[in-house]
Amino acid sequence: MDPHSGLPRCYRHPEAETGIRCARCDRPICHQCMISASVGFQCPDCVRGGSGTGHAADANQPRTLAGGKVAADDRLVTKILIGINLVVYLLVLVLGDRFVDELVLIGYAFSPGLGEVVGVADGEWYRLLSSTVLQQEVWHILFNVLGLWVIGGIVEPELGRIRYAALCVLSGLSGSVLAYLVAEPNQPSLGASGVVYGLIGAWVVLARRRRHDMRPVVLFVALSLLMTFTRPGISWEAHVGGLVAGALVTYALVHAPRTRRDLVQYGACGLVLLIDLGMVFARSAALT
Repeated sequence: MDPHSGLPRCYRHPEAETGIRCARCDRPICHQCMISASVGFQCPDCVRGGSGTGHAADANQPRTLAGGKVAADDRLVTKILIGINLVVYLLVLVLGDRFVDELVLIGYAFSPGLGEVVGVADGEWYRLLSSTVLQQEVWHILFNVLGLWVIGGIVEPELGRIRYAALCVLSGLSGSVLAYLVAEPNQPSLGASGVVYGLIGAWVVLARRRRHDMRPVVLFVALSLLMTFTRPGISWEAHVGGLVAGALVTYALVHAPRTRRDLVQYGACGLVLLIDLGMVFARSAALT
């Protein structure tokens, strides 16, 4: 409760003062969270728990911090993403190095395994995304799956499925683009780390938006970056690219004005995508 105003704060949006309480659980709720019921208003948790409002199922749909729909399974996209990574890893075990050579991010180089020149600059743009779900080592897949589950479990409920999916794609793509732009054209890169670091960047923005204690968040980011720049064989470009893109996209998603929310959010995502495409075109022109 704010000692100056005397009003409680919404249990889902601590920055919002409110005089409204849920008719079922009596928790304070702001105008963004309150859902009309037969008597008074209810909070999203009570509605999701089956209390009912007497309206159609999609009426007064509770919204996430970024304006997305609150879903019953708030980790569905995270589970799908983890499943894709695990399936691709199993294919790597079954099909071997040639399969890796077909999907790994590489700028422009001769591949001994495939017997030909390959790379993004050779028109294989799919490598910018296929490499983000590709892992070879057990420790690599375990680290990334754990990161997706833990941090994705924090971020997805705050953004909603569509916005969260866009964040993951843009984070992974931006990490690959920075690696393509900066690294040597024959240096391979693979792994979901760009997506994981994008989620870390999103977590920082969300924690700040929620007015959480930033010290443990900053410490976690510092340790993650220390590991990035001190361990050999790590693509720091993918980590940094994902981190920056994740933070920028999330900032636009959660700070977009409600009156123009969709326009600002889609515009910001489109702008990040255009920047990525511009850098890919420029790098490809330089290499060919």
